[in-house]
Amino acid sequence: MKMKKIKKLIGGKRLNRSYGGDAFIVTILVVFGLFFAYPLVFAINNAFKPMNEIFLFPPRLFVERPTMNNFQDLFILMSKSWVTFSRYIFNTVFITVVGTAGLIIVASMGAFVVSKYKFPGSKIFFNGVIITLMFSGYVTAIPNYLVMSQLGWVDTFLSVIVPAFAMPMGFFLLKQFIDTIPDTLLEAAKVDGAKEFRIFYVIVLPMIKPAWLTVMIFSVQNLWNARASNFIYSEQLKTLPYALGQIITGGIARAGVGAAVTLFVMIVPLVMFIFAQSNVLQTMANSGIKE
Repeated sequence: MKMKKIKKLIGGKRLNRSYGGDAFIVTILVVFGLFFAYPLVFAINNAFKPMNEIFLFPPRLFVERPTMNNFQDLFILMSKSWVTFSRYIFNTVFITVVGTAGLIIVASMGAFVVSKYKFPGSKIFFNGVIITLMFSGYVTAIPNYLVMSQLGWVDTFLSVIVPAFAMPMGFFLLKQFIDTIPDTLLEAAKVDGAKEFRIFYVIVLPMIKPAWLTVMIFSVQNLWNARASNFIYSEQLKTLPYALGQIITGGIARAGVGAAVTLFVMIVPLVMFIFAQSNVLQTMANSGIKE
């Protein structure tokens, strides 16, 4: 009934685009979706291809005779390494979990303060964070190494974990999302006797869940794929991507193992993104909205 009244008020005209325009947009989205999905589908199929299919030219997208030999060869090679395969996995998981948890705690607390407490220099501080978004990790690699060396953290997990706490993109997304929380809601909590930490933990954190889930995905992707070869030299502390990368350098004979390595490294960030993609879209949609 409501829809009929609305149509009657607007004279029965459609408020959105024409059917031709909708079809054109859907077609464009499908084309771009297939374009971006092609490398992913190719990598997954490549991991299950036998050697003769890997070197076919032109290369084929889908595997014809799937095999698990590539993964079996990968685990055989890792079992013969000087450091056990489980040790490499533990190092990477430890760095990823601690680094991601620290980033969410530090960035969300800092973003809350900058967003809701207008202290002197808060705008300058936030503008400085925005400026750092322009610099890649390669630009800051030498300063980071000098700082880690002075602190005595070289060849320790701290050299990888602590810098992960200061990811500018995480701070930016969290701050922009916290800006959308009404100040009146926080003031009402203060009137009811809630302290600052309780307001942050009980009210703010649940409301910015899409934002910190998005930051979690970015952080896991960066840390899970971190080779950390510039800071960590001890073989006992090496990460999984570094160990797998050494296997790929074996030449053409390890092309199948290399394909399995590619899938093994990308599977964790991919699974996380699949389960949290709706939160990513919501965060990106609200990152520029203010009260």
